[in-house]
Amino acid sequence: MIAGSGYPVAVRILVVVVLLGALAGCAAEPTFHAAPRASSSAVPLAAEPSSAPLSAAPDPAGPLTLAFAGDVHFTGRTAPLLSAPRTAFGPVTPVLESADLAMVNLETAITERGTEEPKTYHFRAPVTAFDAVRAAGVDVVTMANNHVLDYGQVGLADTLANVRRANFPFVGIGKDAAEAYAPFYTTVKGVKIGIVAFSQVHELEFTWAARDNRPGVAMAVDVTRAVAAVRAARSAADLVIVFNHWGQEGNSCPTGEQKTFASALASAGADVIIGSHAHTLQGDGWLGRTYVAYGLANFVWYGDSFSTETGVLRLTVQGRKVLRNELVPAVVSSSGQPIPLKGDAAAKVRQRYAGLRQCAGLAAAPGA
Repeated sequence: MIAGSGYPVAVRILVVVVLLGALAGCAAEPTFHAAPRASSSAVPLAAEPSSAPLSAAPDPAGPLTLAFAGDVHFTGRTAPLLSAPRTAFGPVTPVLESADLAMVNLETAITERGTEEPKTYHFRAPVTAFDAVRAAGVDVVTMANNHVLDYGQVGLADTLANVRRANFPFVGIGKDAAEAYAPFYTTVKGVKIGIVAFSQVHELEFTWAARDNRPGVAMAVDVTRAVAAVRAARSAADLVIVFNHWGQEGNSCPTGEQKTFASALASAGADVIIGSHAHTLQGDGWLGRTYVAYGLANFVWYGDSFSTETGVLRLTVQGRKVLRNELVPAVVSSSGQPIPLKGDAAAKVRQRYAGLRQCAGLAAAPGA
């Protein structure tokens, strides 16, 4: 209509320019959505961390609610839970579902083959384990732990094939070191999140560690590579989360080794550091500006252990800052499912959890 009108040429040109500008403004920026590890992008581990101070970058959208829980597997008394995967996690499911992003440690090989490794405990589960974690509202799992290779390289090959077949996001293992240490990225409410995971359990660590030419686990013993992975995530993401498998079993206080590793990860740019493995709760708080929760205990658990206390750690995050940290207390029941606590029972667990901050050596608020 503009070309056939009687308006002067200058007016017609002005209208065309305005229309083109409006159309250009409508073009949407590409969004990085959650995806299975096999198809997620990764920044090379050699990437340097951003040198910009925390206050220099504009706050991404938010706030976000993040939910974390500890060790999950389906063996012994928890194996029958997979006969109904949609209800496997039980009444704690709404707590996980309500979060913008939820994550647990899936502490098992996903295989029906392989030979037991020379160790005391061996955990494995069928591929329906991924149906269970998905139905519980879990968005990503770490598999960097001391059970994913319980059935050797054959079991690990099945685990990697099964997690990809299930199209479920994971972190901490891979077909080689590059994949095992690579960050997983997802965008939630406009916030790009980078997640890495490591195991600091020393049993069989050198035969289980991922190498350039061998599948395996991202191990904390390779501090240089672990730090490089966090720096890579820092250079590409708004928020960086690390999930570690570490600590001394039965010890509710973190070891010196945990504290040293946490300090290295915080210096590399981690915003949130989560942990599990000790089979009991360990304290939380701030290491400078980095929020650390050293241990989240058992969650969906096959038998007796040092403690039945557990829970979901719920964080409210704005940009890189944890604004609120709350443990939703639960107890591991006779079925192996975590049952949320209420009233005095919940208050007692919260009080004990808060008291663990002292031996964790963490602050009650972020540093300057």
